[in-house]
Amino acid sequence: MDISDWRNKIDGLDEQIVQLLSQRAAAAVEIGKLKAKINVPIYEPQREQTVFEHVRRVNPGPLTDAQVQDVYERVMDVMRALQRQEP
Repeated sequence: MDISDWRNKIDGLDEQIVQLLSQRAAAAVEIGKLKAKINVPIYEPQREQTVFEHVRRVNPGPLTDAQVQDVYERVMDVMRALQRQEP
């Protein structure tokens, strides 16, 4: 495969990632609504640690566990922001 082939592969993977992120965001919005109803804070550090432990455990590489956690820290930041903007 040449660079063009690899870039096409990455484009297809990016499309899948965006679809999955959208599904994750929709779930986060629903959780945010439930949290608002029961007056639970959006930020739950213990839950985030559980997510980080989970993604490190299922990480097949080549990203290091620290790199995967870095990605998920940003994902969680965005999901919290999304929960805060929903009524």
